Amino acid sequence: MSGTASIQAAEPAPAESAPLSQTISLDGPWAFRLDPQNDGLAGKWCQPDAAASAWRQVTVPHTWQIEAENADYMGIGWYRRSFDAPASWADCVVRIEFEAVFHTATVWVNGVEVGRHTGKGYTAFTVDASRPIRPGSRNTVVVRADNTFSESMLPRGRSSDWAHDGGIYRPVRLLATPKVFIETVAVDAAPDLGADQASLHVTAGIRNANPAAWQGQATFHVFDDATGERVQLESPAAPVQLGAKQRSTLKLPAVKMSSPKLWHFDHPHLYRLRVDLSNGHTYETTFGVRKIEIRGAAFYLNGEAVRLMGAERMAGSNPEFGMAEPGAWIDHDHADMKELNCVYTRVHWPQDRRVLDWCDRHGILMQTEVPTWGGATFKGMDPDPSTDLMNNGLEQLREMIERDRNHPCLFSWGVCNEVNGQNPPAYTFAKRMYEEAKRLDPGRLVTYASNSLQKSPEKDVSGLMDYVMWNEYYESWYGGTPEQLARNLDEVHLAFPGKPIVISEYGYCACTADRPEGDGKRVNVLREHDKVFRERAFVAGLIFFDYNDYRTHVGDRGTGAMKQRVHGVVDVYGAKKPSWETLRTESSPVEWMRVSGNPAALNVALQNRGAIPSYTLRGYDLRAVAYGFGNIPVERVAARIEKLAPGESYAAQLKLTQPGITRIQVDLMRPTGFSAHTEVWAP
Repeated sequence: MSGTASIQAAEPAPAESAPLSQTISLDGPWAFRLDPQNDGLAGKWCQPDAAASAWRQVTVPHTWQIEAENADYMGIGWYRRSFDAPASWADCVVRIEFEAVFHTATVWVNGVEVGRHTGKGYTAFTVDASRPIRPGSRNTVVVRADNTFSESMLPRGRSSDWAHDGGIYRPVRLLATPKVFIETVAVDAAPDLGADQASLHVTAGIRNANPAAWQGQATFHVFDDATGERVQLESPAAPVQLGAKQRSTLKLPAVKMSSPKLWHFDHPHLYRLRVDLSNGHTYETTFGVRKIEIRGAAFYLNGEAVRLMGAERMAGSNPEFGMAEPGAWIDHDHADMKELNCVYTRVHWPQDRRVLDWCDRHGILMQTEVPTWGGATFKGMDPDPSTDLMNNGLEQLREMIERDRNHPCLFSWGVCNEVNGQNPPAYTFAKRMYEEAKRLDPGRLVTYASNSLQKSPEKDVSGLMDYVMWNEYYESWYGGTPEQLARNLDEVHLAFPGKPIVISEYGYCACTADRPEGDGKRVNVLREHDKVFRERAFVAGLIFFDYNDYRTHVGDRGTGAMKQRVHGVVDVYGAKKPSWETLRTESSPVEWMRVSGNPAALNVALQNRGAIPSYTLRGYDLRAVAYGFGNIPVERVAARIEKLAPGESYAAQLKLTQPGITRIQVDLMRPTGFSAHTEVWAP
């Protein structure tokens, strides 16, 4: 898992003796109660001996917003649970890592406040609980969570269009380490495509919690994540010198990797890096070797031009889970998106670590964003954004990048969405966020999703970004026609001729009385707008909005936990609409496939698209599964397509031998095991 402390301790160096490192999940049963009158602080609910009669048991990750009686409650909730601390932790630093609490958290251990995380509901944070921990005995952790709408954080007030689910809605765990330990590791793996090698740069954040100075060494090792085999490279030891109670950032000596296996959405190869301190502490992270660049108005992945397509998923939309999504539901949705041929997506806020891990391992490129959403974000501010919002945005950006930068699935950082980028405070905010993102992670692209390119696009802050993102809603929010879309798109290109353009949202929302739900309209918008995009080579990416109908506090359909907007190709429970199949077909790299002949000589021909989405197909399988009486699968044959460039065609003859075949399903299978296109033969 990217950016996590090792669960198993490394063997300590002979010169030192260190306590073992341990990671213990705190997911599961917690006591919980709401605090609508804000009585908890005065009532000392943070104390271990606080009266338990008004508390009830819930399962963390948890949000109270999916409970019928609390669906509309925006306020304070308290969580409490106990755990046993081993006696060996007397020589450890003990931290508690929260993947996210929405949106403000105060944490106590054994009645002692150990940390606060304010106005940042989507980023992970860690509190040091070493001081009040009682090794060898029972300990109690209490969390006060607050999801009250706030004007001094992002998203600002009620400006955003999604569910503001309160609670400890992502995983929690205890981290016990030696008193000198690694807090963070950043990996930059840049391939030299001509030399068939990669430069590996590793930076470790190390903390000394001892009252005395410490000297030691740090080394790192790289392993193939799929096989566990160690990659042969020279990693010289780096000296570490830390003063008492000091943190330091250590750049380890750069090394070269020979013949690296490149990460690609069709070949998502991962490496695992382990950094070792000489006191025995280790830290592991996964990473990929890949190169994303812009040449003119085009994206290149590992040296090849790609035009990408996908759909956005709005997390937290299943009313049974809300934002406290279990891993199985995260897997379900993203597997479904891969069946939709989604290889490129964006999200409106920093995601659950499990989402990014899934995309790393199965191949979806993603833009993750600071939740700066909506034109109301900068209402009443001129000419500059407020200090509170500017600082909050920068803090969220820094925390997002620190935790997530090693994920190869992350295509770019997004700094805001639909804020009217021609408005002076929005312009200033986006510019400052862009500069900070580039300072922290210079090798990754940065942009923002604009809704202000319909007039005078040259005045928009899009011009400062690495590429242009445009939320395009002709025939929906903008009215108009596909012809007007085409003219507007050409104007945007004229304003920014040297930049790729990504349509970061498009689709049909049944969100107003004059636009009733009609999936046929969604299908027509998708097809007609895709025609416009495919005629323009400067359109480098398409992200349909969206995959799912989504829960939102501004929803116009449903009530309570079912309050939602109807925008997707699946409903809030994942049931597919007819538009699902249309989106799958439109997003496929296959322009057409034809199947003819008979089972003994089945002729299959196909063509790789030359227009968006387009990319070279490598290692795909043309697979035929034959079905007999009773619709029973009886035979499977396949042919390997080693390489097929955009615009090229392919033909093969497949031979099936079983008698009584009544139907043959032919799929073009990605190397990741997902079908990119399906045709069915029947006599």
